Amino acid sequence: MYRYRLLSILIVACFTTSLAQAEFRVGVAKTIITPDPLLPISGGVGPGQPSTGKQGELTARAMVFQQGDTKVAIVQLDLLGFPSVLCDRVRKQVDRIPAANILIGSTHTHSAPDCYGFPGLDGKTSGNLKFMDFVCNQAAKAVNEALDKLQPAQLKIATGEAQGKIAYNYYAPELYDPRMTVIQALASDGRVIGTLVNYAVHPEVLGNRVGLTSPDLVGPLCDKLEADLGGMALFMNGAQGGMITADNRLLEKIADPLKAKWHDARTWDECLRIGHLMASEAERIIKGASPQADPPLACYARDVKFPVDSRLMWMIILGSPLKYPHNEDKSITTRLNLVNLGNAQILTIPGEALPNIGFYLKRNMKGEHNLLFGLTNDAFGYILTKVDFNSFDRYEYISETSLGEMTGEILIANSLKLVDDSPRPSTGK
Repeated sequence: MYRYRLLSILIVACFTTSLAQAEFRVGVAKTIITPDPLLPISGGVGPGQPSTGKQGELTARAMVFQQGDTKVAIVQLDLLGFPSVLCDRVRKQVDRIPAANILIGSTHTHSAPDCYGFPGLDGKTSGNLKFMDFVCNQAAKAVNEALDKLQPAQLKIATGEAQGKIAYNYYAPELYDPRMTVIQALASDGRVIGTLVNYAVHPEVLGNRVGLTSPDLVGPLCDKLEADLGGMALFMNGAQGGMITADNRLLEKIADPLKAKWHDARTWDECLRIGHLMASEAERIIKGASPQADPPLACYARDVKFPVDSRLMWMIILGSPLKYPHNEDKSITTRLNLVNLGNAQILTIPGEALPNIGFYLKRNMKGEHNLLFGLTNDAFGYILTKVDFNSFDRYEYISETSLGEMTGEILIANSLKLVDDSPRPSTGK
């Protein structure tokens, strides 16, 4: 009799432990990455501009999801870009998540120090290697703290069009994706653990010529979400290339009516306006979503080779002090990720994809909610299709700062291969 009772206790204990291990959990954490003293700020290829002050703090923010033995980390960095060679330094400091399951994206603020190590014509770089190491350490710290804070959670996921004067396409005003997807993690008592916003926009209200180190509109976005909802906020950019920028146009001040150009408001007040509007829209979109109690979680990865045809991009790869890994056939290899999270599907993009690529990928993904994380796992310039590449004057700059004519085609083919080889996302139980 004693043996049977002991066996029953062991079976119940093992079953309970199995349930506990399978329970969906979420943890969040953030750290400060603002340099002290301040460093030159970068708005793109070339030397940085002097920074005379700061407005808001640059941050590293991490949200970790766990379902059973599967863990996935999503990391936001308030930087122009964060190449894979630095991403790998972060991953090496996190031993509780497979490296391929750590997705690191930059917000693309144009008011932060250079983390590319752009070489100048004199062979020198304005990138500060000590700062880059500091960012790697702080990002890893955020992920590890988020792992320590894992707790049982439910998810709310919703997609809707963000209303108001937030973004537009500088090259063709209405050619952009107005959809915003929001992922919110709730604790067992209903408290908000974290809110992730996915939307395509250049955070360049201030730009690098104003002289302020800043997260730009992303700072006010996260601040308002945290003040209104609690928990931690996180922003992951989308397919914002060519040129989906913040709508800081002064519509009453037309610069060129034939080319649809306006003068801009490059002030912190404008960052506050756009960031707060985005937060309000995110709150509206997520408000009525139904919780997913036990959402499935899966993460897939695919290493992809891209040829480098651009002389400028190849010069950066060879001349940067980061010593970018590259192949003998004048190509680079980078990682694409696909994540199934509840009824949502997430694809990563290692650069700035143009909106037509974003629309096409989303249309062919399998989720009820489809998210694109731009500038994630790598940051190799603009990504456009071969029919757009160097086809007209308007795209001269983005073609020059793209890896090459076939970059978009290779991205689309390999992204959809990941999608085709994965199961359809579901809400689970």
